[in-house]
Amino acid sequence: MNILLVEDDAALAQATAEVLRARGWRVDVSAAGEPVPRSVRQDDYDVLVLDIGLPGIDGLEVLRRVRAQGSHLPVLMLTARASIEDRVLGLETGADDYLVKPFAVPELLARLRALVRRHEFRRGGALALGRLRFDGGARRAFIGDAPLRLTARESVVLEYLLQQIGHIVARERLISQIADWNAAASNNALDLLISRLRAKIAPAGVRLRPVRGLGYMIEAGVAA
Repeated sequence: MNILLVEDDAALAQATAEVLRARGWRVDVSAAGEPVPRSVRQDDYDVLVLDIGLPGIDGLEVLRRVRAQGSHLPVLMLTARASIEDRVLGLETGADDYLVKPFAVPELLARLRALVRRHEFRRGGALALGRLRFDGGARRAFIGDAPLRLTARESVVLEYLLQQIGHIVARERLISQIADWNAAASNNALDLLISRLRAKIAPAGVRLRPVRGLGYMIEAGVAA
């Protein structure tokens, strides 16, 4: 994995880069945002880890410029800003995920791997389970050749679950995929969404199974 880390805190940047390089990943570090759009054009990075609070142009403006030049590079915003409003703003600007400082190294590594898997999935096209097919490029689901009508939130959750076939997905990870949910309503909202989604995908021979105390697992079942 080739990573561009943009962080103006020298100690944090060095420590983070060392952790990533210890996994065998190549890491380039920048303390400022101005060179980033050019670097993204010139180098074949797999993911951009971008701090918001940068000197000069901030991380949000860097992200706008990266997206404006047509780049679909996965972007993880790394910031001390923890409010829902800041998180939503970052995602609406074009970030793929958002990690608040201080962070745990295992979570950083897991989020980076998930971003790259998601990006490769979308570039690679469709993923299938039973008669269910999800087109990662078009962001559409099908049962056989028939389009499956999903809300935007259902589509996001289904895509994430299909990327984790064979693994239990924690409720918190599913909730985090929907940036605009109010934290107080998140559990109830997820329960309703899962109930609707389970009914919609059942005819495809796909089961969305709850794992008590842990989360959900999507797996092949029996077609209705």
